[in-house]
Amino acid sequence: MADSLERAPARGTGALRRETLRIAGARVAAERNAEVFNPYSRACVGTVAMASVAEVRRAIAAARAFRPQLTRYERYRICQRTAAALHARTEEIADLITAESGLCKKDSLYEVGRACDVFVFAGNAALQDDGQIFSCDLTAHGRKRKVYTLREPLLGVISAITPFNHPLNQVAHKVAPSIASNNRMVLKPSEKTPLTALLLADILYESGLPPEMLSVLTGDPREIADELLTHPDVDLVTFTGGVAIGKYIAAKAVYKRQVLELGGNDPLIVMEDADLEEAATLAAAGSYRNSGQRCTAIKRMLVEESVAPRFTELLVEKSRAVKYGDPMDPATDMGTVIDEAAARSFESRVNEALAQGARLRYGNIRDGALYSPTVLDRVEPHMLLVKEETFGPVSPVMTFRTIDDAIRISNSTAYGLSSAVCTNRLDYITRFVQELNVGSVNVREVPGYRLELTPFGGIKDSGLGYKEGVQEAIRSFTNTKTYSLPWLP
Repeated sequence: MADSLERAPARGTGALRRETLRIAGARVAAERNAEVFNPYSRACVGTVAMASVAEVRRAIAAARAFRPQLTRYERYRICQRTAAALHARTEEIADLITAESGLCKKDSLYEVGRACDVFVFAGNAALQDDGQIFSCDLTAHGRKRKVYTLREPLLGVISAITPFNHPLNQVAHKVAPSIASNNRMVLKPSEKTPLTALLLADILYESGLPPEMLSVLTGDPREIADELLTHPDVDLVTFTGGVAIGKYIAAKAVYKRQVLELGGNDPLIVMEDADLEEAATLAAAGSYRNSGQRCTAIKRMLVEESVAPRFTELLVEKSRAVKYGDPMDPATDMGTVIDEAAARSFESRVNEALAQGARLRYGNIRDGALYSPTVLDRVEPHMLLVKEETFGPVSPVMTFRTIDDAIRISNSTAYGLSSAVCTNRLDYITRFVQELNVGSVNVREVPGYRLELTPFGGIKDSGLGYKEGVQEAIRSFTNTKTYSLPWLP
């Protein structure tokens, strides 16, 4: 349960970190610094240098001037060494993630494991030949030739901007494919959780990455983001974060390749034939892991009306069992959200829904940045709580009568990232796969289930349709060149 307002410092946060910028591997101090605070204890856990526009230009220039010549094997080895280093330092890195983000230690440990997978997959991908061969005698007009393709790194620099909710893994999903494809990247991690990204950069340099292939700039996005979006030497912008910022990037970057992975409003759809115990277990896990701060967290629960009462009872039972509080306590299931302002926004949306006729079944308790697991039923699709993305540990239950209603309600928001369905009927599954306007459909699993290798991304306001995941990112980060040669028939 939540602690009182008089809190002891969270355990295991370590000494205060004083971090500089990483420009082509060099540690660069800045005229101004910013403090990073633990959302639970409110203690300062570190300071980071605030990059200026001049330092952004310096980082981009250093990257642009460098021409990576790493062989496939060398890229593979860098990624594998990085994965091994992350694994060996799991406890230390998880402690840092928890200290700066407020995520519980269980979630931070899991995140380090996922980031290890990203680098393993990226290293393996670097070894794979990515070319194609086309015979040219396929038509009456054909010739005795063959056309070949190969993938080359971008001529310019990749700008990467990452969010706070996965301080390590979201960074890994930008950096690892960039290394595997022999590109150069300038990274700006979230100003709320920058410390883990700086530590990862140091691990990468120690693992053999040429420093010019990665710079990490910390600072206020209002001051430096535009330069990362518009600089003429930037060829591609990759961003994970909110819809409003994503649309700003799309408008500002204009004639640059963009990979935008934005928000989600993912449903869990529970049909009348579902195993309700399984569905409620998935609902709780999908709502509360990472404190609900995942673009693929379950944001809406659409439940067939005849089974909704029992499903909701089970969900309340499982929500009560979630231990929330001190993120560093190994027994804690859910830590804080990113800051008090975020927690207040969830509380406000829940209160608004209650005023409009929803019913509180459990939770809606806030203590600073700590917000309890919260369950509501009698929620209607027009309520802001479910019409827009609520990026926290809230479980709103809505009911429907027919599968047509479920599909219509699911598709009624501006988002289209992922979804989950609980049913055993193949006819239902077929319709959901065909008719849900989303990037992925998971049957009897949470919406966010995936491998770090597999394609991931959404449509509508959830993104431009370009996918993340190691293989898809490598495709996005490269140019395809074709060439042809004479050939015997």
